[in-house]
Amino acid sequence: MFVAVSMVGLLLIIGLIADGGVKVRAVQEADALAAEAARASGQAIDLPAAVGGEPVRVDRQAAANAANAYLTAADAPGQVSISPDGRDLEVSVTLTRPTAFLSLIGITQVTVTGHASVTLVHAVTGDQP
Repeated sequence: MFVAVSMVGLLLIIGLIADGGVKVRAVQEADALAAEAARASGQAIDLPAAVGGEPVRVDRQAAANAANAYLTAADAPGQVSISPDGRDLEVSVTLTRPTAFLSLIGITQVTVTGHASVTLVHAVTGDQP
């Protein structure tokens, strides 16, 4: 009886370790996807304004489209938000991954959210105007 009860506990611990690794990898993947989507959206600057001497900001529609296109290609649902001044962008990505061992106790998947933000700067040194 002791061995049977111990084996159940041991399997639960192994499950937490294995499925904890699944969750950690999913968080890393979500953060990486969010960072790349934010980077892609930050590339869509408002060129006429920048050439005209105004502070650098993104073309709101092009930036949102770039981030959403990246997330669609990666098959990752997410949201893009752009600050009113067009200099700060934030991307959130939500991923769901199946569990292996924890499904035995009813936890069939883990859901994680990754975040990334980008702030546009005006010079290579990173100085803000």
